[in-house]
Amino acid sequence: MDGMSTWQIATYAAAGIALAACAGMRAFLPLLVLGIAGRLGRFELAQGYGWLSSTPALILFGVAVVAETVADKIPIVDHALDTVHLIIKPAVGTLVAAALFVNLPPLPATVLGLVIGGGVATGVGLAKAKVRVLSSLTTGTVLNPFLSFFEDLGSTVIAAVAVLAPFLALIFIAAIIGYGFHRLHRRWVRPAPPMHPPASPPAA
Repeated sequence: MDGMSTWQIATYAAAGIALAACAGMRAFLPLLVLGIAGRLGRFELAQGYGWLSSTPALILFGVAVVAETVADKIPIVDHALDTVHLIIKPAVGTLVAAALFVNLPPLPATVLGLVIGGGVATGVGLAKAKVRVLSSLTTGTVLNPFLSFFEDLGSTVIAAVAVLAPFLALIFIAAIIGYGFHRLHRRWVRPAPPMHPPASPPAA
């Protein structure tokens, strides 16, 4: 860790932020992906976070990923899951980000992970929950399982790209967020109607 270049440090930080964003959609998938990446030597985990790549942790994360994926397909249960995740997702975002701030001592890494990783995971998680609520109100939960499938796909792609090409994952996330804001702007901020000049009085 001592011999890491600025580029490597930035790459690790980008991967941590991308995985934290992924945690906003699927809480346990980033932990599983990061643990496997650490186990395979793709990333060197920060001091105090090596347990993430241990065999018991990987088994636990794998079971949690399957359980979360199945539960999120069940209407009503998905909303209960989002409520519980209000606490879990920021914690996971903190973990995955802090684990990749390898150039920092444990305490500063954890604090920075909480501010950046926890904040990113919370923001994405709240946006995801809001979309799910809107879907339930407008489609009677019929669309929810389909949304869940696309969230599975998106979070898996982001997590994989975060490990293989972290900066590309950040660009991908920024594009998704930008598109979402664009759609919201078009939906809720409608242009003002054109102003017509007053009609001229009829000629005498």
